[in-house]
This record gives sequence, structure tokens and C-alpha cells, in this order.
Amino acid sequence: MASTPHESPRQAADHAPDEATGPGLHRNLKVWEVTALSVGFMGPVMAMSLNGIGVAGLVGKAVPFTFIVSFAGTMAVAYAFIRLTRYFTHAGSVYALAGATLGPRAGFFGGFALLGTYLFFSACIVGACAVFFDAMLTELGVSVPTWGWLIVGLVASLGALALNLRESKTVTRVLLTIGMVGIVTMLGLAFVIITRVGSGNAPVSTGLDFGTLLPGDASWTAVMTAAVFGFLSWAGFESGTTLGEETKDPKRTIPIALTLAVVLAGVIYTIVMFAQSVGFGTDQAGIDAFAGASSTLTQLSSTYIGSWFAVLISIIAFCVAFASLLSCSAAAARLVYAMARDGFGPPALARTNATGAPSTATYVVIGLAIALMLFLAVIGGGPVEVYYWFATIATLCMVVAYGMASVGVLRHTFRPGSPIKAWEAIVPALGLGFLIYVYVVQVEGQEAPYTYFPWIAGAWCLLGLVVIIAAPRLAERIGARISQEDLS
Repeated sequence: MASTPHESPRQAADHAPDEATGPGLHRNLKVWEVTALSVGFMGPVMAMSLNGIGVAGLVGKAVPFTFIVSFAGTMAVAYAFIRLTRYFTHAGSVYALAGATLGPRAGFFGGFALLGTYLFFSACIVGACAVFFDAMLTELGVSVPTWGWLIVGLVASLGALALNLRESKTVTRVLLTIGMVGIVTMLGLAFVIITRVGSGNAPVSTGLDFGTLLPGDASWTAVMTAAVFGFLSWAGFESGTTLGEETKDPKRTIPIALTLAVVLAGVIYTIVMFAQSVGFGTDQAGIDAFAGASSTLTQLSSTYIGSWFAVLISIIAFCVAFASLLSCSAAAARLVYAMARDGFGPPALARTNATGAPSTATYVVIGLAIALMLFLAVIGGGPVEVYYWFATIATLCMVVAYGMASVGVLRHTFRPGSPIKAWEAIVPALGLGFLIYVYVVQVEGQEAPYTYFPWIAGAWCLLGLVVIIAAPRLAERIGARISQEDLS
């Protein structure tokens, strides 16, 4: 039953269909477990295998410097989440953070954009699992039929479903294990490359060129354009905020976990990109080899350690892609759960099982990811198209969601009595400017079908706006819950 115009927010909450069925989410996670979800979503090995290739084509040998710039831009964007989660905790991430600072309608709009991000990224990473599984079999000398990627995507999706129906602590521990193995292996490769190049025992003669840590001959326009692609390596850093209702002492734990995830990734990415740059060589031939690689980590593994290590890296890359799917679908399910708890969608979506997992929402998220994969297969797409097409749409939705959080923290900063100092506003303002630039770069100069994707992302976000305008009682219920709980 909806509230009447004369009801207070607390009275309205009493009538809102906001009670989840089942035992509810379990509040038992620690800092490192929340960090594991964010790092798992980012998929460092997957990012480092692919994301430096396009950057090298734009800035030459200044790839590590470009990732440092991307790191700075990401920290400016992450500021909004780190700061706001000190005061507000909720399973809905942007849905709640924007709702608490900008109002329930803005919260729903931002949350709906983030839901698009998670859903399209889930489908995208299903494609990534198939791509990396194929790369793994190629390294092992095994061939599969052209339709085999669909089986891989389906099995990976069902595996993510099975794990996400278990307690969140189990999920985060799986993510932590995969993430640590991947990071240690990748850093081990970087150490070998840097050591061999530094000692002169390498197939390149350009040495440890620390000029890669400076812009060099690359223009700032090229650096900033390339920094957009670097920024995508941090996509999903905020996913840990969806564990706000499953975390011990969340107002302390969540901000620390997000900071750790962004900073850890920034340090690792810079080291690995430096190793890759000097490993390929910083002359024109090396730059061309870097920009033309299909998977930089496997290629460098073969060159500097041996084919057996390339096989190991390809296996780990597949596991990391699966971990990213696990993280993304877990975050999506919790966002669906939070929105359904406030009355958006069937009440069954707000149901949890005996382990405290949002079970129905998890089934829906995985089902949609599989459906999107099959849709592209029907129209002739393969795993690469699934990966890049859905990643582009997800990124455009992500920029909108992140932008809502940045605007929210700016609004909260200038509220009377705000604990955030006014001078701090410069950080989210810079983050908002960076996000606008990211969006422009993603839209300009594209060719079909990429010219269609901004329209698809825009239509998704517009649908969220239409829903909240057409259903004012939904906004009342969202506002009532935020007021009732004070998100504390």
C-alpha cells in the first residue's frame, strides 16, 4: 500500500513493501573480503592482458605514464564513493548514495544506470570467459568447434550462479584466492622481465627505459584519450559498496576496502605496464609489437620464461575472467535485491535464501546475462563481439552512474552542517570532469555498430527516468526507506 500525501516518511515506510523474505543478508564480511569483490570485478590479469594494447597505439612508449594519469582520474571518481560510504551504507550502491544526497528520484535514476552497467558487464564477461578459454586451449594445442564458446559461456554462467547462491563469505574467499594467484603470477612475470632487461639478458636492447614514466613525445591529447582506456581497467571498483549490508562496521570497512582496491590496482597496473613496455622494447619496433599483440601477458610469457608459463597465464586469465563474472553478477543481484525491496519489481526479487544470498535476484541476473549472450549469437556475433559490444554499453551506463555519485557528494559537501570540508569539492569536481571526458571519447569518432551503443545506453538510462517519473509512489517508498533507516 502506498503512503498518503499526509504521511511522514516513517509512516510511509510502514506501508511500503520493503520487507525482504527469507533470513536476510548476513553481516559478517571484513575489509579484505570486500576488497576481493572489487578487485575480482576489475580482473587485473584480464585488464593487463588487453587494455595496454590500444594505449600503446596512441601514446607509444608512454603507456605506464598514461596508466598513472588514469589512476589519478580513477581516484578522483572513487572519492565520491569513499567519502559517502563513511556516512551511508546500503546494498544498492549508487541507488542509495545518490538517493540520500540528491533525493529518491535521482537515486533511482543513478541506480538504474548502475544496474545497466552490471547487467551488460555480466554479459560482456561471459564473452570474456569464452575468449580466454579459447586462448587457453590454443596454448594447449587443442581446437574446439566454432559454437563451443556458447558452451563455455553457459557453463561459466552456471558456475557463477552456483557460487553466488552460497554465503557471500564463500564467494569473496573464492575471489580472493583467484585474485591473489593471478596478481602474484603476473607480478612474477613482471619481475622476470625487468630483471632480464635490466641485466641485458633480454631479446630487446632498449634497456630499462624510465622515460616510459613520463609523457615523452606523446601529446597531452593522446595521453588523455588513452587514459580513458586505462580507466576501464578500474571498472567496477565500486562494486564492494553493494556489500554494505553484509559487512561488519560498514562505515569504516567499505571506504577502506574501496581505497585499497583502487590503490592496489593502480600500483600493480603501473608496475606491470612498465614491465610490458620495456619487455617489448621502447623503440618503434617494440611499440608496434606491443600495439599489435593479441594478449600481451601470454606473448611476453613465451618470450621471457617459456611456453609452459604462457599456458599457465592463459589458464589463470580464464579463472580471473570467471572471478570477474562472479563479482559482477553478485553486485548486480544485490542491486536488484535492494531496488525490489523498495517496491521496484516483483517482491520475490527481494527474497534471500538460507545462506543470506539474494537468490531470486541472482537467478534473474544470470538468466539475463545468458539471454544477452544468446541474442548476439543468434544475430551472428561471437565471443569477441559479446565482450566488446556489451562492454561499451556497460561503460556508457557506468559513466552516468558514477557521475550521479560525484554530483551527490558535491551536493552533500555544501549542505549545512556537512562533515565534508568545502575545499574538498575540487576532487569530485575533477572526477566529474574526467567522467564527461570519458563519455565523449567513447562516443566520438566511432564506426557502426559502436555508433549505436550510446543510443542503447541512453535508452536504458531514459527508461529509468521514465519509470521514476511515471511511478511517484515508488519514489515515496524509496525516500521512506532511506529516512527510516538513515542508511546507518
